[in-house]
Amino acid sequence: MTIYFVAGEASADNHGAALMHSLRGLDTNIQFFGRGGPRMRAIAGEKFTDWLNDAAVLGLWEVIRRYGYFRKQFRETLKEIQESKPDAVVLIDYPGFNLRLARALRNRAPAQKIIYYISPQVWAWNRGRIKKMARFLDLVLCIFPFEADLYKKSGLRTVFVGHPMGERLRARKFDTERDPSLIGLFPGSRMREVRKIFPVLLEAAALLLRRNPGLRFEVAAVSDALAAEMSEILDQPRESADRTDSYRGELSGQDRKVIRIKVGETAAIMQRAFVGIVASGSATLEAAYFRLPFVLIYKVAWPTYLAARLVVNIKYLGMPNLLADKEVVPEFIQHRAKSKAIAKAVWRLMENADARERMISEFDAVVASLGGSGASERAAQAIIAELKERRFPDRRGDMEAALP
Repeated sequence: MTIYFVAGEASADNHGAALMHSLRGLDTNIQFFGRGGPRMRAIAGEKFTDWLNDAAVLGLWEVIRRYGYFRKQFRETLKEIQESKPDAVVLIDYPGFNLRLARALRNRAPAQKIIYYISPQVWAWNRGRIKKMARFLDLVLCIFPFEADLYKKSGLRTVFVGHPMGERLRARKFDTERDPSLIGLFPGSRMREVRKIFPVLLEAAALLLRRNPGLRFEVAAVSDALAAEMSEILDQPRESADRTDSYRGELSGQDRKVIRIKVGETAAIMQRAFVGIVASGSATLEAAYFRLPFVLIYKVAWPTYLAARLVVNIKYLGMPNLLADKEVVPEFIQHRAKSKAIAKAVWRLMENADARERMISEFDAVVASLGGSGASERAAQAIIAELKERRFPDRRGDMEAALP
């Protein structure tokens, strides 16, 4: 069997690598092609393209700016799939690219098996699109429990496999006590996120240090390139948009010594820190998994934000809040992402034990709803069953009944 994968972000590369590993456990002869990141390429081999540095962009404006690049990649991907004729194409998240790719594949190769893993969050911005997705997707593997029922109502074949986060993070857990003087800063995994969000986090850190000079801060960077960008921002403080006569959010030289940037230590920081400030994204669920009390921040370019406001129809941005259907974690989005408000919310979590315990209890309920460990294995079993159904169509009922 051969499977062509398309993943365009760091989190999708992690999920894709775990899925490949599980697929190989079920069939050692299965071959992988496509494009994703370094972890997927390490399993698939040299024929697999690592395009993550170029593909992982954020927001409408950034995509428009690089339209020529994505158009070229789209055409090349279609050509590779048509020439390699894989048994299945597995699309992982990345909806702006992957949904268009699925539609184009269905038009050009109606018999091509197309499976979507980490289903696109169309429930947030265009639920009417679900019925259209049913026309060009054979199967969707959902990671959130409410998605399966929603998609099935629109005639889209769906399997809830659970969230793969748990199995990945479980291996990174270790015994430690939280440091009451340590605050974790998580400004995101993309360069543009960091440039927008990290300066605000530094201003909040400066305000917190005014209240308690004994605090320390550890900043999670997912790559050396992002760490270098953070170091530059840290060394060249800017004029704050938050500034008033009473504002004291400028870092001193001494303050900077208590802020340490660490590469590849997100999970460790989340387990050592007493409180965190986390950029919206997959890191919010990771923080919930590690039971780290935190506040959420997010900022993007204003054209991107305004465009999103026109189409996004959800009450909360953070996944812990969405899954709980209430504000478990305080959210500071765009114009509300002010250092004073963020510092105040962080201070409350540091000083109020009851608030911390309530948040942690809500986190436990959210994580429990995600299906526990084994998501990648369940996803792999669903994909193998789908491929066998293609070869033996009269056995679909047996295959689906065999799924856990």
